[in-house]
Amino acid sequence: MGVSTYTSDLVVVGLGYVGLPLAHEASRSGLKVTGLDVNQRVVDGLNAGRSHIDDLSEVDIADMRAAGFTATSDPSVLGSTQTIVVCVPTPLSEEGSPDLSAVTSAAESIAAHLSPGTLVILESTTFPGTTDEVLRPILERSGLTAGRDFHLAFSPERIDPGNPVFGVANTPKVVGGYTELCGELAAAFYGKFVRTVVRARGTREAEMAKLLENTYRHINIALVNEMAVFCRELGVDLWDSIACAATKPFGFQAFYPGPGVGGHCIPIDPNYLSYKVKTLGYPFRFVELAQEINARMPDYVLRRAQDMLNDAGLALSRSTVLLLGVTYKADIADQRESPARPVAAKLAEKGATLLFHDPHVSEWEVGGRPVKRVDDLERAMAEADLTILLTDHREYTAELLLERCRRLLDTRGVLPRTTPGTEGRITSPVTREGVEVL
Repeated sequence: MGVSTYTSDLVVVGLGYVGLPLAHEASRSGLKVTGLDVNQRVVDGLNAGRSHIDDLSEVDIADMRAAGFTATSDPSVLGSTQTIVVCVPTPLSEEGSPDLSAVTSAAESIAAHLSPGTLVILESTTFPGTTDEVLRPILERSGLTAGRDFHLAFSPERIDPGNPVFGVANTPKVVGGYTELCGELAAAFYGKFVRTVVRARGTREAEMAKLLENTYRHINIALVNEMAVFCRELGVDLWDSIACAATKPFGFQAFYPGPGVGGHCIPIDPNYLSYKVKTLGYPFRFVELAQEINARMPDYVLRRAQDMLNDAGLALSRSTVLLLGVTYKADIADQRESPARPVAAKLAEKGATLLFHDPHVSEWEVGGRPVKRVDDLERAMAEADLTILLTDHREYTAELLLERCRRLLDTRGVLPRTTPGTEGRITSPVTREGVEVL
């Protein structure tokens, strides 16, 4: 086997919400890191010291650059590095099937520059078998053989944007190698900057682990979303029931209803598993049902909004509706797959005049049309016919919502977010007329 002269320890392919935090942590550990991205704006911004994701500040980027990090759009850097980690997007196609075009494009670039002895790791979420059946054959077009001339592994990303507690270094890293040696080398690589590395039996098991994590969440969110609909008909405060159940120290994990599911994982990843199962001739009914339930939550929010306005003698088509929070989760700017967009689209279809406020978003459009952003939040709350809380940013406190909104539909449980009271009782904030919780 030949020996390459390495000019970097690591090339991270894809500098988004997954790749850039990985590059940051690797740089902090003393590795010389190069970032490769097809988006020249991202490359130029990073080289100028600008961050384009929530989890890293300009100070973080400055620290990376001081440690030797550079960003480039030139794939030739792939030929002179010890390790390549692929962190490109894996969205769904318009037909709902996996779109691996970014993965295959990255693999083709790597194959054109691959050197003997290089370790290639895929982190992009995908269905079991992708590393072996899709990535490996493309890489072997280089004339090198996986497991003999170069090393191949899969390690699912576990980035949680905006999480102040868990990041790259302290979130256990699952690693599965194409061969036993591939797995050992990949585990040793991550062990340089991740505290706990967990060895999977192989690439397929590691790929499945990621899908299992998010399918579990997807199904349980669907469960409480469906319960939210019928609990209202039963006169049950589901939020209070969840708070009570969550006091059990074993056998229960709390999930909460909402206007839908968003982000880069839950709405996407289970469909990868469902797709793979269908190729075997089996339906994956749990995932399909969960997808159906979660996808209809924006319709349920629309119906609740119409009912609230009708009860006040108002028509949705002649009402002004203020939407609070348009990102997919609290306290970040990430809008990927945010349920706020389908909710807004359905309200607009019914003729509502839409306004929005989000402390992390300055401009927003729905269906190609811009939605007006309000600057005076308290005044907008007081004047809107209905305010709908879609994302529970910390700025939207229960006190503010109750004091200022004329009418409020809280889809995130900010108002009755219960806590154990004295003597084992559960206490909730007092609501008022014109305020409802999903």
